Amino acid sequence: GGWGACISLECLICGRALVRNGKTAAGKQRYRCLECGASRSGERPDVSRRAELDAFLGWLLGAGSQAGAVSFGTARSFRRRTAWCWNISPAIPATGEVHDQVQIDGIYVGSWCCLIAIAGEHVIGWQWCDTEKKAAWAALLQRFPAPRVVITDGGSGIAAALSDCWSDSAVQRCLVHVQRNVRTHLTSRPRTEAGKALLRLGRALTRIRTSAQAAAWLGHLNDWYQDYGDLVRARTYRGTTTPAPAWVRANQTWWFTHDRLRKAYRLLERLSQAGTLFTYLRHEFIGLDIAATTNRIEGGTNAQLRLILRAHRGMSEEHQKRAIEWYLYLHSETPVPPARLIRPEHQTPIRLPAQTAPDQ
Repeated sequence: GGWGACISLECLICGRALVRNGKTAAGKQRYRCLECGASRSGERPDVSRRAELDAFLGWLLGAGSQAGAVSFGTARSFRRRTAWCWNISPAIPATGEVHDQVQIDGIYVGSWCCLIAIAGEHVIGWQWCDTEKKAAWAALLQRFPAPRVVITDGGSGIAAALSDCWSDSAVQRCLVHVQRNVRTHLTSRPRTEAGKALLRLGRALTRIRTSAQAAAWLGHLNDWYQDYGDLVRARTYRGTTTPAPAWVRANQTWWFTHDRLRKAYRLLERLSQAGTLFTYLRHEFIGLDIAATTNRIEGGTNAQLRLILRAHRGMSEEHQKRAIEWYLYLHSETPVPPARLIRPEHQTPIRLPAQTAPDQ
């Protein structure tokens, strides 16, 4: 190796600064004192820790094996040297920036659910919870100023949390999820003409690009109701010769005859009346390129998280959570280098005193 100044190590004999002097047979940096000629192999724990964390993240966020991660030897050696890296819990600081649009969605990991918020191409925050509920969504949303538009799939608890935290934000329902919900109610091959016509309306949602097309679609939905509204309102009454469907309660005296058709129509009717189907086409949002779906977070962020978890099957839930946190953190707008997150307590975590049984 070449000669170069080293300001981090001093000679143990004369106290002069050491310079680099090649490598040892084991590959470690060797240093020499130009004053007295003494030589030593310097240890740089900070450099070692940085290399270990880089190797750890390279393996955790990739698809390779532990044995092939770096030249740490065996997979067991890799696990031993990087075990402390699991103690680092990255977090995205809130910036207070007001975004034009924010997409929100959740992903389940074992018994946990990770609620995620992204703005543009970057993750802005996440929240761990047991299920998607109002309190969990509120804990995430209240960290950020209300955006102009929020795009959501309409999951459990979201509407109530948005009403409390981001009441001034316009809501855009993900049109792909609306299509899926309609197809779930009608199936992909409905038998009746009414079901086929309504399914065509649902499929047409993602092809709407202008306000004129949106107005025409709303007109077609109204025409559908004029033609088939009697089916939506039709009821069947319990009788001795009328078998009740399995989903009807024992004490229920009547039910809607075409329940699945009614649910599909009522979904489209409710969203159209709320004005959340075509928020992205509203005049005040022209030029902001508001998304009509949550594809950016579903097909981008969440899909990559599932690939990571699939590549490292067998991790504990806590390790799966840490993997997700690292991916989300590194895909925020301005993450600091991972090495700057290392703290002494990560390498030697504080151990709580052992619990002893009370005296009898």
